[in-house]
Amino acid sequence: MQFWIIQTLNSLALGGLLFLLAAGFSLIFGLMRIANLTHGSLFMLGAYLGVTVLKIVPNLWLAALLGGLAVAAFGGLFERLILRPLTGNALGQVLVTLGVSFIVADLCLVIWGGDPIPLAPPPSLQRPLILGSITFPAYRLVVLGIAIFTAIALHLLMDRTRLGAMIRAGVDDMPMARAVGIPVSKLFSFVFCLGAALAGAGGVIAGPIMSAYPGLDADMLPLALIVVILGGVGSLLGAFVGSFIIASIYTFGSALLPDLAYVILFLPMIAVIAFRPRGLFGRQRT
Repeated sequence: MQFWIIQTLNSLALGGLLFLLAAGFSLIFGLMRIANLTHGSLFMLGAYLGVTVLKIVPNLWLAALLGGLAVAAFGGLFERLILRPLTGNALGQVLVTLGVSFIVADLCLVIWGGDPIPLAPPPSLQRPLILGSITFPAYRLVVLGIAIFTAIALHLLMDRTRLGAMIRAGVDDMPMARAVGIPVSKLFSFVFCLGAALAGAGGVIAGPIMSAYPGLDADMLPLALIVVILGGVGSLLGAFVGSFIIASIYTFGSALLPDLAYVILFLPMIAVIAFRPRGLFGRQRT
């Protein structure tokens, strides 16, 4: 019984981290119609920036904020200077994002080295949570709370504000959104920066659980891709539900059937593509 409870809590914590990564990825994919393959490297870059910030200011939450802002600035420049001139060239955009992801990964390797660098959780969360005979890191439950708070904040942004209405219009019908005067190009920049900020901050928050290490981007990006395909492109609800489904499958699959973990992980994606090509919560484009 203890095994199932601990693995369930682990899957919830991983689901929260996946949502921070996949939410921005889904919005960028939904609005810009490109698979931003730099997203995993932005997550890793945020983790490494968190390492540097924590050496100066020993506050994880401030490091997450500063790391998110720094990655958002990088993402904004990348979208404006590199992706914007390639508008309409989907293959070129995908190849460029893939190339930049390799460049970021190599730069991180040069600057921070090849050894894993753990990030310490806040002192108040370093003591484990004890529930009867079960001992579990309190920080992981806080990560879950952060993911839920972020999901609520994004929901309010998307469904209760004028900016969110314009973003949804751009996702659902970009030509019509342009026709009625919505500045889609500015939305591109905002959504890209927002997605990059979530990835960067998520990387810092993931540091005490996963550490910062070379290859973190390659480990997280496939999971985010599966979440987006499963939940539906451009759907925050899909990203939220899909993150916890994939996290549960990955966590329990790795624990129970480690040799078949990736087989079990990709089966839901295959089933969704076969029977619901637009994902569980994807909407028909008009």
